[in-house]
Amino acid sequence: MTEIVSRPKQGPQAAEAVAEVVAESKEDAAPLESIPEPSSEPVKSEPVAEEPTLTEADVESTESEPIAEAPVTKPIVEEPVTEPTVQASIPEPTVESPIREPVVEASVIEPVAEAPAVTQNEEPLAPVVESETEPTAVIIAEHVPEASSVSESAAVPKAAPAAEPVEPTAAPSDVPEHAPYLLIGGGTASFAAARSIRARDPGARVLIVTEESDLPYMRPPLSKELWFSDDPKAIETLHFKQWNGKERSIYFQPPSFYVSPADLAKVENGGVAVLTGRKVVHMDVRGNKVKLSDGAEISYEKCLIATGGVPRNLQVIERAGEEVMKRTTLFRKIEDFRSLEKISGEVKSIIIIGGGFLGSELACALGRRSTDVGLEVIQMFPEKGNMGKVLPEYLSNWTTEKVRKEGVSVITDAVVKNVTYKNDKLEIKLKDGRLTDHIVAAVGLEPSVDLAKSAGLEVDSDFGGYRVNAELQACSNIWVAGDAACFYDIKLGRRRVEHHDHAVVSGRLAGENMTGASKPYWHQSMFWSDLGPDVGYEAIGIVDSSLPTVGVFAKATAKDTPKAATEQSGTQTFPLHLLSRTKWWLVLYCGTSSTECPSRGR
Repeated sequence: MTEIVSRPKQGPQAAEAVAEVVAESKEDAAPLESIPEPSSEPVKSEPVAEEPTLTEADVESTESEPIAEAPVTKPIVEEPVTEPTVQASIPEPTVESPIREPVVEASVIEPVAEAPAVTQNEEPLAPVVESETEPTAVIIAEHVPEASSVSESAAVPKAAPAAEPVEPTAAPSDVPEHAPYLLIGGGTASFAAARSIRARDPGARVLIVTEESDLPYMRPPLSKELWFSDDPKAIETLHFKQWNGKERSIYFQPPSFYVSPADLAKVENGGVAVLTGRKVVHMDVRGNKVKLSDGAEISYEKCLIATGGVPRNLQVIERAGEEVMKRTTLFRKIEDFRSLEKISGEVKSIIIIGGGFLGSELACALGRRSTDVGLEVIQMFPEKGNMGKVLPEYLSNWTTEKVRKEGVSVITDAVVKNVTYKNDKLEIKLKDGRLTDHIVAAVGLEPSVDLAKSAGLEVDSDFGGYRVNAELQACSNIWVAGDAACFYDIKLGRRRVEHHDHAVVSGRLAGENMTGASKPYWHQSMFWSDLGPDVGYEAIGIVDSSLPTVGVFAKATAKDTPKAATEQSGTQTFPLHLLSRTKWWLVLYCGTSSTECPSRGR
């Protein structure tokens, strides 16, 4: 039996339950040596001060404290290079030879001390997430660029004999040749696996390879909290307020948490390195190595595929041409959030196609700001009501009215037949022509299985994704987690899940099994959604509007008002807009058999 619960809007609380799975283990700090880049002059490294060990986070607390960023040790400065003095021999009086100075190259190296990796002791997985906790708060820091080599060459007079050319020294590659633990994909599942691996194997060297330019981060705030932030700098800082009023970053850890990829093999106690902007394009399973998009190769001992998925698009949009595609957003990454936020302040009309989680969240987010910027927001979908594939019809209709109150024009039973571009406008052909400036296509996710062919891995024909067993194992030394995994659930059969909590739990389990745990996936992950500041819900298990349901409702009273709730608690820790709902309901989704459900009401 599955349940879905509406509650006073505390969506980020649910995120806390998710991210604490990542942060609940305790890690032991280990000192790392500062490793400078290769240099022509010998450099002596100064010892790095050992950072105190972190204390174990209380798993029952509702707020995880930020992980403090380790201080960066003072870079080592090379001793000044004394330029050699060369005296030219005096030739015969009749001919003067110009004095020729040798070419001297001086390189300045300012290595950045790596932050010590933190390891934690994992706790057993909980079968069902019943409490709502907050993800670990982190503060994103700026990358410290390394100083480039500087060379000086003395001018050589033309009359002097030609000197031997000085061959430039090739810059060292940041791609390690080998990684004991290779994680393909830089999302939530990979980060959870990395923490799990380090908790069970404190000296592990873990390399994450991600196509994105960002370090691992959580995606839910991109369509929820960041849109409702009062801080104008939130677009750049990517900080948002949690349910308890405290601010945090969407990044799981700051840059100082990670080890440089080039130094991964050298650090004494291992660590986690992230290779950004690189894509794995080929897997040699027999040779235990992968090839990157730039031709570099990395060998591995154990590998995790956590490539997630890519947003689907409508074929009518793909066939419409370049001008239509340029005015269409497929929302998934940080750059998509920043782009859409900018577009919403420049155009007069936006149409969101899709009535599911993402489409409904973005519609409410854009609708809330529509009155301030004079923006027309339209949401259209083929279902009879908002969230029609998830909620029973009576709740879908109720949710649709709530979305309309957010300033959104909702068009139901809408099937897009054609999209054309004319006179700087996009025309969407339904029963009537609709003109708009921009389209947001939120019509689902396609699991990324590009490596299946080269790796010889099976793709599930029904659910998509890499087919794995209950231990998330695809073959002897390859595991799959997150959106890309089609796994066997020992309770509900074969499934593929696309929610944040599942990414955390499956990533952690895959990491444990990569270190020899051999545990099956038996946890039932939860998910949540917020439609503006006033409507939200959480659910667990299989939620399908075609299943029979039983609903339990509570009637609103005077004590359910935000003012009464604040007075009763004696504090204003919760923002008032998160307490503004005056009703709650519980819906049980039952099996197809009538004996499994007390009532077949919809």
